[in-house]
Amino acid sequence: MAEALRVGIAGLGTVGASVARVLRDKAAELTRQCGREVVVTAVSARDPKRDRGVDLGAAKWFEDPVAMAQTAEIDVFVELIGGDEGPSRSSVKAALEAGRHVVTANKALLAKHGVALAEIAERKGVLLNYEAAVAGGIPVIKTMREAMAGNSVTRVFGILNGTCNYILTRMEAEGLSFDDCLKDAQRLGYAEADPTFDIEGHDTAHKLSILTSLAFGTRIAANDIYMEGISNISQADIRAAGDLGYRIKLLGVAQRTESGIEQRVHPTMVPTASVIAQVHGVTNAVAIETDILGELLLSGPGAGGNATASAVVGDIADIAKSRPGFQHGPVFGLPAKELRPYKKAQMRSHAGGYFIRLTVHDRIGVFAAIAKRMADNEISLESIVQHAAGPDTALQKTVILVTHETTEAAVRRAVDGITRDDHLTDKPQVIRIERAE
Repeated sequence: MAEALRVGIAGLGTVGASVARVLRDKAAELTRQCGREVVVTAVSARDPKRDRGVDLGAAKWFEDPVAMAQTAEIDVFVELIGGDEGPSRSSVKAALEAGRHVVTANKALLAKHGVALAEIAERKGVLLNYEAAVAGGIPVIKTMREAMAGNSVTRVFGILNGTCNYILTRMEAEGLSFDDCLKDAQRLGYAEADPTFDIEGHDTAHKLSILTSLAFGTRIAANDIYMEGISNISQADIRAAGDLGYRIKLLGVAQRTESGIEQRVHPTMVPTASVIAQVHGVTNAVAIETDILGELLLSGPGAGGNATASAVVGDIADIAKSRPGFQHGPVFGLPAKELRPYKKAQMRSHAGGYFIRLTVHDRIGVFAAIAKRMADNEISLESIVQHAAGPDTALQKTVILVTHETTEAAVRRAVDGITRDDHLTDKPQVIRIERAE
């Protein structure tokens, strides 16, 4: 049997402790599967005395994760610290430069420095594995990197943030407000004390940027993603979507167009009968559309200690199965130096149309003025419905418009014009509609 694979874990929070526990509890199974033992020989964390529910007494403790990354006492450096700078970046870089394999769950680090780190890994002939960085326990990275040879991806999209999906699910199922659902998500540990990173779309954008690189062979461009969060989604939007046969999800979408690659993160209405609409709670889902395979949908636990630990352990096991002299595949599907510069596409006509909700003064001429703004911008309407805004708002009406295919720019011009006409009593709501299968 080959020598044991020696693992060093940096960061012993929920995920790090779960990884250590799985490696201990599943040691015999992993040895049979990998053909060698997998042993935690070093750890680094802020508080060595904290009880993490797993015995790490046999592992050497390091105060400095960089020192652990450089030690000859490990073969694999597992980074679970978090953050895109500081000790996470410096320790991963140090491990790669020292010829250590790296496993990370850090999507922020990869979104910002992934290509540079990949160049080091490929130059040193070591693995940089990151399955847990996107969609938790769903093996989407392995699928895109290894199982789709010959396929040309045309679009990749999905539900990539469990916190947002949990909030939207509760809002629809129980009629709760966004604020109430957010507070409950924080109480249950699904949302952070400061939830901005999740609910405003940043987390989804980081994950989408990694999928975009894998799908289209481009350098990661997390800063070039159009982004909207879910904090302005109201019960009025949830109810209107249901009446129209749709459900609201926060989607990350990347697709190839004639002018480049389009990346966007935003609330989206999807048909209630579609598969993506059936993904509830903290579950994630990723759909990949290709020329050969057609559409593949992967769904499963997207967050949490066990789901993320499963992906991390899977990455460690892949390293344990490799042997000296084995030629490792590129980190992002193509050699890092061959990744093309990212070319941002113009936002094209949206085939699914748009949902527009306007709260307006209840007075003569408003309907006609709205219709004129739409016509002036060559927007064809599929439907237009008027409702009372509520029992305490007798002087207001809610107008709901559903457009046919049109451009983002046209919709924004029309809504800006309606706003300038002084017909609105509240901020307008615009949500894209995806004709998902």
